[in-house]
Amino acid sequence: MKKQGILNSDISRVLSYMGHTDCIAIGDCGLPIPDEVERIDLALAFGEPTFMRTLEIVAADMKVEKIVLAEEIKEQNPVILDKIEEFFAGQEIEAEFVSHTELKKRTHGCKAVIRTGETTPYANIILQSGCIFA
Repeated sequence: MKKQGILNSDISRVLSYMGHTDCIAIGDCGLPIPDEVERIDLALAFGEPTFMRTLEIVAADMKVEKIVLAEEIKEQNPVILDKIEEFFAGQEIEAEFVSHTELKKRTHGCKAVIRTGETTPYANIILQSGCIFA
């Protein structure tokens, strides 16, 4: 039995397979997930688990060099945006804002999309993997 880190076997497996510049997404319960991309469904009920708690746990177990967020989060969900910025504060992580439509297109290139129970708008992020030995 694992002693530390992510206990979810699917998330743990995907993270261990990822290389530099590979991506994984974390989304609210409404984010469409492309059929060809692995779906890791954590949603238990509306609001559970939260987007932020899921992000905190996943990002603690991977090297993140870049995040991609929907431009719409700035106006439609500034509370979550503030929490994301606070979480990554002091880290050298590039942040890119794209339209929500573009973010959904980019999920096609992700290794997996983790679905949370989050019900606030635009609580979606793509995490790009960095290099752990550079």
